Amino acid sequence: MQPIYVSHYTLSTCLGSGKQANWDALMQGRTGLKPCVFETVVLPTFIGEVQGVDDITLPGHLSHHQCRNNQLAQLALEQDDFANAVRAAIATYGAGRVGVFLGTSTSGILSTELAYRQRDAATGALPGDFRYAQTHNTYSVAGFVREYFALAGPAVAVSSACSSSAKVFGNAARMMECGLIDAAIVGGVDSLCLTTLYGFNSLELLSPELCQPYGADRRGISISEAAGFALLTREKPRSQPAVVVAGIGESSDAHHMSSPHPEGAGALAAMRQALDMAQLQTDQIGYINLHGTATKSNDAAEGAAVSALFGNRVPCSSTKGHTGHALGAAGIIEAAICMLSMQHGVLPGGANTQVLDPDIGVEYLLHNASRSVDVVMSNSFGFGGSNCSLLLKKEPA
Repeated sequence: MQPIYVSHYTLSTCLGSGKQANWDALMQGRTGLKPCVFETVVLPTFIGEVQGVDDITLPGHLSHHQCRNNQLAQLALEQDDFANAVRAAIATYGAGRVGVFLGTSTSGILSTELAYRQRDAATGALPGDFRYAQTHNTYSVAGFVREYFALAGPAVAVSSACSSSAKVFGNAARMMECGLIDAAIVGGVDSLCLTTLYGFNSLELLSPELCQPYGADRRGISISEAAGFALLTREKPRSQPAVVVAGIGESSDAHHMSSPHPEGAGALAAMRQALDMAQLQTDQIGYINLHGTATKSNDAAEGAAVSALFGNRVPCSSTKGHTGHALGAAGIIEAAICMLSMQHGVLPGGANTQVLDPDIGVEYLLHNASRSVDVVMSNSFGFGGSNCSLLLKKEPA
């Protein structure tokens, strides 16, 4: 694979909007999770809600995309000077040579839930101003971002559950390799909705307390929302230390609709593929951001795979105790956290977890650790065995 560089990136989570707000919270060991008070949901669980989303109004020419998911997307695009970085890339390469590859799981389904409450009492018809294609549809956020920047290149939405916004790196890399584009906006957006919260509750996967990834007493996930974006280019940025996307591993074990292979077979395959692509050995990896959802089966399976490949030699943690599980946006925000870790020379400890599961043999960080690392791995493993591991490498300017 030709080198692909991250020239700019941003994230917005329940910890705050922009890189600095998120990094400050991570360094303070703070969680952004709170008891669930969202819409009409009545569930004994914790959620991660991004502040300020409800205050966002899309520009008039994009008002047909108005929904919570696209409001969250716009909020994130306007952080960290990201939008200006994209516009500079468009000026360099042309609107037809910049692609959009975004992951999401439920997209703007909240807009349909709200519209359903207003359906015609006699016919059941949804209100006339409801626009499914521009709001609920999985492609909605990719279409919105494409229009937001007036792009003319390819735009793709990936919906592979929790691996969605990690797998988009692979989509962009392949299109760059084919010569179809010179730059790409990759990332993901997932926003809170009733379907997600009640759906995971029906699967008995929601924790009634703050989630505890890799904890002995873990009881399930804490659902959240988030958005993150990265600008990928073939040219190495000149003004700052560069991050290169060194390896992308993807696998599908299809073991079960909602449970991972108990020995982490698909996770292991994805991690090995990423290492092979990057031509790196396990002892060259300085940190692993675990998928770590805090369910019994997920953490045990991932831990088994990581232990089989790395032993307990590589420090790792799950940052979902801080941010919650943002589903289709988890991959990009955790990749962003990995890049912040390389930049600052600090590995984030996992929040909320007090006592580690003694049956999982990995070097799990309960507290922040000052350590300079040049190569990090970020794991994102979704329902149905849709797995992705990213290897990110720091290079000098």
